[in-house]
Amino acid sequence: MTPQEVIDKARKIVIKIGSNTLAKNDGTINVDFMESFASECAALISRGKQVIVVSSGAQVAGLSTISGWAHKGDIHYRQALCAIGQVELMDKWRESFGKQNLHAAQLLLTKEDFMDSHRTLNIRNTLFTLVDEGVVPVINENDSVATDEFCIGDNDNLSALTAVLWSADLLILFSDIDGIYTDNPKTNENAVLVETVENINELKNQITINGKSSFGTGGISTKIEAAKKTTASGIPLILANGKKEKALEKLCSGELKATVFTADENALFNAIMGGSK
Repeated sequence: MTPQEVIDKARKIVIKIGSNTLAKNDGTINVDFMESFASECAALISRGKQVIVVSSGAQVAGLSTISGWAHKGDIHYRQALCAIGQVELMDKWRESFGKQNLHAAQLLLTKEDFMDSHRTLNIRNTLFTLVDEGVVPVINENDSVATDEFCIGDNDNLSALTAVLWSADLLILFSDIDGIYTDNPKTNENAVLVETVENINELKNQITINGKSSFGTGGISTKIEAAKKTTASGIPLILANGKKEKALEKLCSGELKATVFTADENALFNAIMGGSK
């Protein structure tokens, strides 16, 4: 199944924007990208789709605001930087979606929120209310208060948890690569794009996994972890290059290649039947 076909079938879509996608080459936040992406989301919404955005970039936005903190590696400075940057990040999302006559709402979550049934119910109800009213929720991990014990650690898995919680039809991960390759395409010119993944366990035996991005906290391994979470719940996942111009629009039109992790219908059926016993 192609990315275009998966998007056409989906109504409820979670889209994760990675730090490398949001950052310019100098490490500052890319406002032009945010405005273009908001326009593409508006086009999806006009087609009757509902969209939730999981946005990295608090630290990138913080560095754009207080560049003198770039060298400070202390955890307290990093959390403080995220607190500063989150305000700037949401302000830019508010402005970007506002130009499309859409409101944006912020949710900051931690791992603990997904471990408590009352919190998950409240999150789910809030998400349903927001999207039903045409508001675009923008979710990020609450890095300023998260500790190792209750830290999700990357927004690939946060977006997967969100997709499962919201009962989404699709999760799109935008990164700085075109999808899953047999090896790192930045260092191996013979690496081949894997366009469809039906069995994640088999995939892991066929590819070489290494490296992380300079701005992000994830890597290929976290994207595969996210895919395992969503596909086991019957939710397909698309991994695509968000740095390509109008990437979302081109995914929708079939112009952009990506990796599609197909939903594991058997796992979903077994989970449903197991829960009904």
